[in-house]
Amino acid sequence: QVLVGESGGGLVQAGGSLRLSCAASGRAFSTYQVGWFRQAPGKEREFVAAIRVSGLPYYADSAKGRFTVSRDNAKNTVYLQMDSLKPEDTAVYYCAADSNDYYNNRLPRTYDSWGQGTQVTVSS
Repeated sequence: QVLVGESGGGLVQAGGSLRLSCAASGRAFSTYQVGWFRQAPGKEREFVAAIRVSGLPYYADSAKGRFTVSRDNAKNTVYLQMDSLKPEDTAVYYCAADSNDYYNNRLPRTYDSWGQGTQVTVSS
């Protein structure tokens, strides 16, 4: 099983950009799908984006056209590039690994390993 951890969060003004990184340990990282989720205070954890073992990405409607997920298996890292950020993007962002590479996997409970989260705050 891989272990994952996020970095790259911070404070940014609306319209700005951030790039989050999800670094993984373990030689089998390339065989895991990686998802990004976020959780705002008082809200449930929600799906943001994911990238399959094949490299195919998919997104929540709220992220389409603004966020880009990519992976570099040589570096055991998945990235979430977030552009045109809005105040409603403010949340703790988590990455998670799915060893089954499920199709269109948007359910937190189906991911095996989670990071500790990184705070993203977008000011208006």
